[in-house]
Amino acid sequence: MSDLAWAPRSCTLPSEEQPLRVAEWDALFSERLTSLSRPQSLRLRLSLAGGEGVEERVRDLAERENGCCSFFTFTTTTDQDLIHLDIAVDRAHEAVLDALAARTAAAGKPR
Repeated sequence: MSDLAWAPRSCTLPSEEQPLRVAEWDALFSERLTSLSRPQSLRLRLSLAGGEGVEERVRDLAERENGCCSFFTFTTTTDQDLIHLDIAVDRAHEAVLDALAARTAAAGKPR
């Protein structure tokens, strides 16, 4: 999968910034992903290992992503040492969520 294969055309992030954002997500996944599930076709749930500043990092990244891809709905919750990031989309963007799930699994390899 190319680095930007999951980014939809409707994304308003300038093209030159997209590889940097993808790298931020990949780093988060590779450093922190503990599990990934797809409880519904339009929802992806990531569990990330917590730690100093991790929740703020997740919330900041999700907020910036929502600024350019407003079709995403991000919900962040915490549970002991885990941060759960639920990502939801509408039916029109299900393929984007499919690609994001594949990218997350490839970058993160849950521990």
